[in-house]
Amino acid sequence: MVTMTQTGSTNRKLSILFLFFIGILIATLFLSFIFTFKSSDSIISLSRSQSIDKCNCNANNPPRFDLESVSTFYDDHSFGYTFDKPVKNWDKKRLRWLKLHPSFSRSNKQIFLVTGSQSKPCKNPKGDHYLLRFYKNKVDYCRIHGYDIFYNNVLLEPKMSHCWAKLPAVRAAMVAHPEAEWIWWIDEDAVFTDIDYKVPLERYKDRNFIVHGWPREVYEEKNWLGINAGSFLIRNCQWSLDFLEKWADMGPQSKNREKWSKLLSETFNHEADDQTALAYLLLKDKEENESNKTYIEMEYYLEGYWAVIADTLKNITDRYNKIEKENKMLKRRHAELVTERYAELWEPYLKDAGSWRRPFVTHFAGCQPCSGHHNPSFSMLTCWKAMEKVLNYADNQVLRNYGFEHPDLSDSSLVSSLPF
Repeated sequence: MVTMTQTGSTNRKLSILFLFFIGILIATLFLSFIFTFKSSDSIISLSRSQSIDKCNCNANNPPRFDLESVSTFYDDHSFGYTFDKPVKNWDKKRLRWLKLHPSFSRSNKQIFLVTGSQSKPCKNPKGDHYLLRFYKNKVDYCRIHGYDIFYNNVLLEPKMSHCWAKLPAVRAAMVAHPEAEWIWWIDEDAVFTDIDYKVPLERYKDRNFIVHGWPREVYEEKNWLGINAGSFLIRNCQWSLDFLEKWADMGPQSKNREKWSKLLSETFNHEADDQTALAYLLLKDKEENESNKTYIEMEYYLEGYWAVIADTLKNITDRYNKIEKENKMLKRRHAELVTERYAELWEPYLKDAGSWRRPFVTHFAGCQPCSGHHNPSFSMLTCWKAMEKVLNYADNQVLRNYGFEHPDLSDSSLVSSLPF
């Protein structure tokens, strides 16, 4: 028979045991809470870190280093951006800079595009509107292909105005952008009319200066119209800096201007402008250097004359549309970011296209949309109509990635949605 004392003792033991287990449970829950809090905090921190990485718009920034402890050619007081301060040993200086900035040396952005116009408003009422559209076209092209662009509208060398103003801008861009392998000058009134096309740089591995034209006219006929200086590529190297100095020495600011004017006039029977001077340099490079570094490109329109191109665009569009109907993949919708990859799908169909391939660059030489002082052999109205057609033709290739197009190339304001 169990006594009352025994029963009370048993109850106390059970109470103590119960409290013991309750204590363990509370301690476990407390530790679990602390661990969970710290873990969630770590997860949040990691999540924030990953989120920052994903949203990092400057992922290609060069590695950080102590700016005060690293000296480059920019710290040299004799260094300058103008022709009166010649740069020597540029190849070595540029190479050292690239070693200090390895992320740029591995970059595939080999081209830096330079263009520009005058600093004052256009005299022609429509001029500023068209200059803006010309610039938009260049920005579109550069964005799609990952190129950087510099638009200059000031005279970097006051005496080198008009057609000569491009040389100081190109020279300054070369030393301001040592990461760029090529500097590409293109006139303000030139339009990229094949947005997909890229300059075949692999063709120019042994060349330093590329311009569009016809070699026979320059080298044999000594015709200054055998080239056009409105679009050219120049490699970022010492040879090119020296080449630009020779070119600039024929310009209006040079003390040798009179000598060159006479020589250029005798050689090409034309005034000593930038294009005549360039033709002379190309001619001499061909005559005096067995492994000449200049090249006159005639297999595609690095620069094409608008009067020849404008009326061919409809037939070219019809040929492209026909190919797209037969090959649905070519018309497939895609993000603008992968435009280059889809452009590669076109190459087998365009390899032997010849005259019906889209002209790469259309240049409105002689139209002078800003000043209005056009070539008297055609009217300003003819220029306006051609500009409208060509700009809308190029714009359609860009708008397509956004689901729209200009149904009428003569009307810039009208757009329509593309069918699926």
